Amino acid sequence: MGVRAWLFLVSMLALAGCAVSGPAPSSAPSFYGTPTRLKPATGSAAVPVETGQIALLLPLSGPNAARGAAMRQAAELALGGSTAGLDVRDTGGTPAGAAAAAGQAISAGARIVLGPLTAAETGAVAPVARRADVPVLAFTSDPAQARPGVWTLGLTPAEQVRRLVVAARSDGRSRFAALLPANEFGRAMREALLAAAASSGAPAPVVRLHEPGMRAMTPVVKELADYAARRGPLDAKLRAARARHDAEGRQEARDLARASVPPPPFDALLLADTGEELDELSSLLAYYDVAAPQVRFLGPALWADPATRAAATRALAGAWYAAPDPDYRAGFVDAYQEKFGATPPGLADLAFDAAAIARVLAQEGRFSNASLTRSNGFAGADGPLALTPDGHVHRGLAIFELKRGGSALVDKAPRTLAAPGT
Repeated sequence: MGVRAWLFLVSMLALAGCAVSGPAPSSAPSFYGTPTRLKPATGSAAVPVETGQIALLLPLSGPNAARGAAMRQAAELALGGSTAGLDVRDTGGTPAGAAAAAGQAISAGARIVLGPLTAAETGAVAPVARRADVPVLAFTSDPAQARPGVWTLGLTPAEQVRRLVVAARSDGRSRFAALLPANEFGRAMREALLAAAASSGAPAPVVRLHEPGMRAMTPVVKELADYAARRGPLDAKLRAARARHDAEGRQEARDLARASVPPPPFDALLLADTGEELDELSSLLAYYDVAAPQVRFLGPALWADPATRAAATRALAGAWYAAPDPDYRAGFVDAYQEKFGATPPGLADLAFDAAAIARVLAQEGRFSNASLTRSNGFAGADGPLALTPDGHVHRGLAIFELKRGGSALVDKAPRTLAAPGT
């Protein structure tokens, strides 16, 4: 994975300094009703009821200071541009700094904590908040940090894969397989696929992990494609026809040479590579006769990055990936640009949503788990989202198809989370 692709992964999945390990939600929850809309506050809605009741923990110093400053602005936007009611604390980007900041904010009267940024910081903040019975809306996407009272707002592999599986099932696909890099991200995608397939009622997927490089990939692709069993009978007939040494045998050999190899034992294949590794992998898949339309290729939200998408499109035009619907984000981007004169960076949307949720709860006068896990969820900067009692966040994502020159939206994100897996 190239540097740019990795930076985009950090931004898209909120993985700055955190892992993607840990269990995925066992099944997609079901919600109903119109989501509570999250938008910039104006007028009487701009200021929470009590000063200091919302704590915002961000790295305002250290390597991530610029990102922290932008996320602070996004949170202020959600509160109408005012810092009244918002207790902003610098974590310094360290677990110890985050724990200290959380303790100070809670002692000062905070009733909800927004942040911190990373998984390690979240792990340090969680026990501090739990002792005080204060909910945490963290910005990490590490599912291992999700627990009752601590919600991880970042876009996780589980959410991407769940959406892809639902879309693939609607496309008539039911036999899933995965060919994933043997790293933390690949293993997270594997666990997500196993959970999503089981939740959808599909047979257990066949999953293979591969090391980088053609030499390591080749036997894994060949074995997953079941190439010997698919190609073997055809080659045997071809050899027999050529051995006849007559006109009929030569004609039969020509017909067999043009015959298609039977499709592989799966009709949807999940991938997670990018860049050169994806190019190499796609060439091997083509060589072993794993191709559309018999197989629908599925991939990560990484493919939404323009540079990464270009490589993916060269390799796998027609593949699908799940990502936030840009139509939802446009309103947040416009409001941020109008207020601050700049385009919001990745993760700013998470800070906006967290602060807007906190504002809604403040206006309702209830910073409770029941208020956070409302059955209708929220309509955030990137679309609908709902918080589940176990600390996971269920999001409505769109499906995009890779095409020459870019990608196309093929299935919009839902406006509500009325059905499991949407």
